[in-house]
Amino acid sequence: MYANQGVHEQRPIRYFAQDESRFGLKTVIRQLITACGVKPIGPWQWQFKAFWLYEAVEPLTGEHFICQFSHVDTDCYQQFLNEFSQAFPDSLNILQVDNGRFHKAKRLQVPKNIILLFQPPHCPELNPIERLWLYLKRDLRWSLFEDLTQLQTKIDQLVSELAPEIVTSVTGFPFILEALSVANII
Repeated sequence: MYANQGVHEQRPIRYFAQDESRFGLKTVIRQLITACGVKPIGPWQWQFKAFWLYEAVEPLTGEHFICQFSHVDTDCYQQFLNEFSQAFPDSLNILQVDNGRFHKAKRLQVPKNIILLFQPPHCPELNPIERLWLYLKRDLRWSLFEDLTQLQTKIDQLVSELAPEIVTSVTGFPFILEALSVANII
C-alpha cells in the first residue's frame, strides 16, 4: 500500500538557535574597572531610537543568518522565516525559539523546511544565541552613536568579524552538541 507512494525525500537535519535583540542609541552601561567604592563614570545618552536584529545560529558549524527590522511583530518574523527558508532550502531546519507571541501567532505560516522548537518559558539561558548577543554588545558598552546609521555601521562591522569559530565557541553548549551527536546529526 505504501510502496506505491514513491521514495521519500531525505534531507539533512540542521539545528539552529534563533532570537531577536534590540540595538539602540541608549548607551549600554556595563562594568568599568574603578577603585573600590567608586561609581563608574562615562559618557551616556538616553535616546530610544532602535532597530532589531533577528538571527539564527548553528552552534555546530558557526554558520549564521541575520536580518534587520525596525520592530518585532508577526509580519517581521514571517519575513525572517521566509528568507531563512530560502537561504537553507536543502535541509530540514530546526529553529529553537522562545515563547514570543509572534512565534506562535495563528497567521504565521512556517515554511515546510522549518520546524519551530519552543524552549521552556522564562528560560533564556537555554538558548545559545543569548550568549552571542552578549558577545556582540560587549563592544558597544559605553559607546555613543550620533544616529542609527552610525550604530548600524558598527553592528555590520561586528557581524562581519563573526568567524564560524567564534560563533561555535560562544554558542556550542556541550549538552546541545552531545544531543546532536546522539541524534546522528553530526
